[in-house]
Formats: sequence, structure tokens, C-alpha cells
Amino acid sequence: MRRLILFCLILAGCMAAQAKTLVVYYSYTNNVNRIVTELTKQIEADVIRVEPAEKGLDYAADNYAIGSAQISAIRNNPDDASSYPAIDPVDVNLDEYDCVIIGAPLWWSNMAAPLQTFLFHNGKEMADKKIGLIVSSASSGISGVEADAKRLIPDGDFMSPSLWIRSSQTSNAATLVSDWLKTIGYDDFARIEDIMTDDANHLDIYTLTGQPAASDISSITKGIYIVRYVSNGKVTSKKVVI
Repeated sequence: MRRLILFCLILAGCMAAQAKTLVVYYSYTNNVNRIVTELTKQIEADVIRVEPAEKGLDYAADNYAIGSAQISAIRNNPDDASSYPAIDPVDVNLDEYDCVIIGAPLWWSNMAAPLQTFLFHNGKEMADKKIGLIVSSASSGISGVEADAKRLIPDGDFMSPSLWIRSSQTSNAATLVSDWLKTIGYDDFARIEDIMTDDANHLDIYTLTGQPAASDISSITKGIYIVRYVSNGKVTSKKVVI
């Protein structure tokens, strides 16, 4: 029991500091904004809406010519910062989050250019974080947006599948988001209060591959673990984020 209490105290500190979700999105037609609104009704998360630095642009004019030109510039030279359109400054400390959910419109089979700008500058700081991707489009498939996300967040731990919500499905976003969260196992991660119970005992900690974690709890590194314990005579296993 003493080992359980020590573990819970350590875990409580880790969860308070790192078990947080950030939602980052861009929305021109407001479809993604509606989806994110439904998402944040179902999970606790901080939210950043990416905005272009140049205001008043009519992206829909001339068959979305501005967006097409921005996407072409990125495709032609994806490693050059000048290829990406300027966005409003974003003040975020990504070290505070262990999960980032990205809400992305599809432009010409790719991720919307302003959101690519944000990820170009911040994607490397998302290494080893859980990454969820929600894509809104009128009809096209989302493989190009997924490829952009993985290029810009090369070391992210992407949750699968991504959620594709067509424009015609936006009114049903609440149900689609709920089903997706269950599919990716978002709610499988235990809160600390799920484990800190008076009757919980005989606790063991394992890696996701089933290997016992370090016997010295204070030496356990950041990551996702399986905690197995006995509560009310029943063996229970839960995922926890440290």
C-alpha cells in the first residue's frame, strides 16, 4: 500500500504538469470551427485558432486562387520558411501538453497553408506527443493532409485513424467526434483519481509492450504505461500518462 501511495503522489505531479490536450486549428469557412466547438464539449483542452497575418483576403475568389498559390509555394520548397504564409504570433508552451489535436481544412488535397505555417515552426516540439488529426473537406480524400502533418511533425505519435468530416457532415460533428474519440482510445487514459482509491492495492506497472517498468518508481521516465491493481477483489488495468 505504501508503494501505491508513493506512486500516486508521483503520478499526480506528472499528470498535473503534462497530461493536457491542446487543440490547434485553422478555419476559413467555419466548418472546422464548428467541429472544434463540438470536440471541446467532449474533452478538456486548451484551444489555439491560427489566423493569417494578412487580413481581409478573399480565399474563395477566383476558385480559391490565393490558397492554391500558397499551397503551390509550399509544395515547391517545403523546407524554406519563406514558402509559408505569415500568421499571427502564437504564444504556446508545447511542453505543457502530451496530446495535440489538429483541426485542418483541406486545400487542393493538402493541409490549409496557414496551419502548415504553424506546424512548420512548432512541429518539432511535438516529438513523442500523441497527435490526433481532424480534417474537413468538401469531397477529396485526406491522405495529402495526413502526409503534410507527418512531414511537419516528424516524430509525433499519431493516433489512428484520422477523423475525416466532409462539409455535408458538419451538422453531425458531435456524433462523429464522439465515435472517433472512442476509436482512438482517447478516453482509455486514466485520470489520477481513477487510481487513487482507498481499496486499491497490489499495484504493478508495465510498459505498453507488457514489460515490467522500473521497480524504483521515482526513476520511471515520461511515457504511457499500464497500471494493474486489485480493487474490491477485482484486477483492473488502466493506461496512464506520466
